[in-house]
Amino acid sequence: DETEFRNFIVWLEDQKIRHYKIEDRGNLRNIHSEDWPKSFEKYMKDVNCPFKIQERQETVDWLLGLAVRLEYGDNADKYKDSTPDGAKNTENTAKNAEPLINLDVNNPDFKAGVMALANLLQIQRHDDYLVMLKERLTQDAIAKASQSKEGLPVALEKHILGFDTGDAVINEAAQILRLLHIEELRELQTKINEAIVAVQAIIADPKTDHRLGKVGR
Repeated sequence: DETEFRNFIVWLEDQKIRHYKIEDRGNLRNIHSEDWPKSFEKYMKDVNCPFKIQERQETVDWLLGLAVRLEYGDNADKYKDSTPDGAKNTENTAKNAEPLINLDVNNPDFKAGVMALANLLQIQRHDDYLVMLKERLTQDAIAKASQSKEGLPVALEKHILGFDTGDAVINEAAQILRLLHIEELRELQTKINEAIVAVQAIIADPKTDHRLGKVGR
């Protein structure tokens, strides 16, 4: 919105950048003036903005950077020892980044989750649930998973699962497995099509055996 854009520029100058003296900001503050674009262009030159007036996205980004730099310069002692909220507790940050590192495999909830997932994926049950998890890690499966494959990213939320397990994580896992299954079906269909084409090529190019009085291989 043009009005909001102009107000934004005026706010940056008034509150953060303060390149002009207060009495010299009149033309920039007059956001309803037809000459405002000229005033803004002059302002950009005065603050040494390297972008043109038409490059609004780049201009806004540059002016914000200037405002942040000036704000820090005015309050360096206040900000120099600041720590981002998310990094105040390093231990919690590490845990959040690697949630499986501290996973308790003996936790009853974890065991119940494995059993529920096994039922969903129709994996044969075993007294030792860790052995049951390994059943899917065959050499063929590992070799196939190790093959690098390029493809387009998939937005899971756009694919309807068709059922609800009651657990968001398991729902997402099921969506992924279904998409992988569809991919395997497509590969199979491609091989079937290739076989059909090969058979049709044989049928369409028969060899004639006059001795037998018939056409065929």
